Amino acid sequence: MPNFVAMVNYFELYGLPVSFRPPQDAVKKKYYELSREFHPDRYAQAGTGAIDEAMKMLATINEAYKILKSEDATVKYVLQLNGMLEEEEKYNLPPDFLMEMMELNEAVGEYELEPTDDNKKLAIDSWRESLDALDGELQEYIAAFENGTDPIQHLKAIKDCYFRKKYLLRIQERIAKFATP
Repeated sequence: MPNFVAMVNYFELYGLPVSFRPPQDAVKKKYYELSREFHPDRYAQAGTGAIDEAMKMLATINEAYKILKSEDATVKYVLQLNGMLEEEEKYNLPPDFLMEMMELNEAVGEYELEPTDDNKKLAIDSWRESLDALDGELQEYIAAFENGTDPIQHLKAIKDCYFRKKYLLRIQERIAKFATP
């Protein structure tokens, strides 16, 4: 049994190039292939050590699949692979974005204080508009990065989008308490 457990790069494990948008059909196909290859039942005759290694490998395969199937998790992972993101990093969001979020938080707060249909629509529409604009911006930076133009600059822009999206997703949690967006 090969020792893949020490491998950290999920793209290498799945035989894929590093990408913010890994091909989902290839991710799924490789997941099933690796899951069959390292299923602990295949190592039952090899002893406890081999079964333990297979289970560790299967956990790594599952974690890689979870990350590579989620666009947000993949963005975070690729930023980490490129040394652009640290765990628990404190990131300074741009002032214009913070002003926009202050207005959005006010709209959400207005609905929480006075739950009218108009206030609900304003809060949800404002949040969706901000998220859609950010997703569009993020996709442009990802495309530019993957085309190979000025990768460091685009990684910085993707990191900024990543943190702004995290902020918007926290607001989504507030909105979810009173409406389905």
